[in-house]
Amino acid sequence: MRAAFPLKEKYDFDDLVRIMRVLRGPNGCPWDAEQTHESIRKNLIEETYEAVEAIDAKDPVLLQEELGDVLLQVVYHAAMEEEEGSFSIGDVCDGVCKKLIHRHPHIFGDEKADTAAQVLSNWEAIKQQEKGQKTATETLQSVPVVLPALMRAEKIQKRASRAGMDYDSLSGALQDLKSEIAELEKALEQEPAEEQRMELGDVLFSAVNFSRFMNVDPEEALGLSCKKFIQRFAKVEKLAQQRGIEMQSAGIQKLDELWREAKKDC
Repeated sequence: MRAAFPLKEKYDFDDLVRIMRVLRGPNGCPWDAEQTHESIRKNLIEETYEAVEAIDAKDPVLLQEELGDVLLQVVYHAAMEEEEGSFSIGDVCDGVCKKLIHRHPHIFGDEKADTAAQVLSNWEAIKQQEKGQKTATETLQSVPVVLPALMRAEKIQKRASRAGMDYDSLSGALQDLKSEIAELEKALEQEPAEEQRMELGDVLFSAVNFSRFMNVDPEEALGLSCKKFIQRFAKVEKLAQQRGIEMQSAGIQKLDELWREAKKDC
């Protein structure tokens, strides 16, 4: 049975909300109706990453589509709560509008902020006040555990820096990274596996700290390294095929020779 919904040349946000209500309503879509926050939790993450990929590709057509997919997830989750009587998508919009107005007192109030740095400082202070965070430790604890570890480490370090816990220079961050590598080497000699894992974590944490002083996003830097590795690996594989070399049995010395050759091209 066809749902009673008008077909239009162009739809808007209100139409999206109504379509979702139809899909999850009586005589709607069985699949859509049975979904929960938990069952489509990963979809929100995946759609967000696909939107980021469109941004990186500088593809406005793809970005339009991917932003629509992200928006769909927002409307989807809000619809579930509306069914429970908790809140609606209208309440979501109301909340974010109020947040933007409150956190921009230099636009909607009498405060002054002439630079982007001052705006950010005010934003963080207001945010801390809104969340009732009275100590710097509480701001660190509020960084979501579910964030990718590199991103979480960077956020924690930035908040610690605002509290005065930071290096004086890039050289200080580099020295700490070297120190953590030395501790990892020592742990590999005599410490149990759990301690080795902790030391490896310290090395990664210090590497993120160093990248922050370089003004380099660690996620982006690692992403570029992954891309470069794949390009070089493809070159190594091609060279191996051309020379009749079986990679799995060639040994690391032969593969390292091919790798050094591949590095000259990419």
